Amino acid sequence: MEEKLICKDIMKQYGKVKVLEDINLELEKGKIYGLIGRNGAGKTTLLSILSAQNPATAGSVTLNGEPVWENREALSHICFSREINPLRDNGGGKGLKVKDYLRAASIYMPGWDAEMASRLVEKFGLDTRKSVMKLSKGMQSMITIIIALASKADYTFLDEPVAGLDVVVREQFYRILLEEFAESGRTFIVSTHIIEEAADLFEEVIIIDKGKMLLKENAQELVERAVYISGREDVVDAAVTDLHCLHTEKMGRSKGATLLLEKGQSIASSEEITVQPVSLQRLFVSMCGEEN
Repeated sequence: MEEKLICKDIMKQYGKVKVLEDINLELEKGKIYGLIGRNGAGKTTLLSILSAQNPATAGSVTLNGEPVWENREALSHICFSREINPLRDNGGGKGLKVKDYLRAASIYMPGWDAEMASRLVEKFGLDTRKSVMKLSKGMQSMITIIIALASKADYTFLDEPVAGLDVVVREQFYRILLEEFAESGRTFIVSTHIIEEAADLFEEVIIIDKGKMLLKENAQELVERAVYISGREDVVDAAVTDLHCLHTEKMGRSKGATLLLEKGQSIASSEEITVQPVSLQRLFVSMCGEEN
């Protein structure tokens, strides 16, 4: 049986508020997925349900056909390294030093690679004697990255891993992640708001908005289907007839439109219309940004 992490008909509700609804998702082994959505879209909640840190209100999550909830064997293959939140994590762990935080992680992850953890601590210049809660946001992000990579979990989820990191360290992280992926064939989900610079990492992209999954698709093929056209308003209106128009904007007598073409559809530049490629970030903004 092909190894897959599958969530089926996932719904999460707090009181009368539905945070996630009708989420059906299959994650295959050996891919890097990008999880993209606006603040409050449900990204962290979805990752917490996939890793059994949070129960779904309805639906199921299985790994290779076995439920992950309260299943030690299944959970030994999953790691969700989430953002360190002082308000959430400061209770019993107040004053916890970096070395103690990493030691606790090693206990919970059976595949823990202590040598890799030590190497990354040195590379990032972390002082393991310092209190986690007294570190800068960037240093706390380094801890979550170390835990994710050193866990060696087959399915590893990183929630905003580069928050607070400068551009040099972000580039280091992307390179290290790709090296680990190439060597191990692990599956990674990276949830991030810094879409443009992380886009090249993603083999597939998952976009969720307001608790619903809009798409899951090969990242390169998705971007190749997206175009931005501009020209005189009446010409653009005529050109987009019967096409999937995500967003339009008026500029005087001119008009621009972001389109997501279906297989077999095309639109070419002419004297009246300019056609340009669209980045993953611009496509996301067109799909989930402000209304037209």
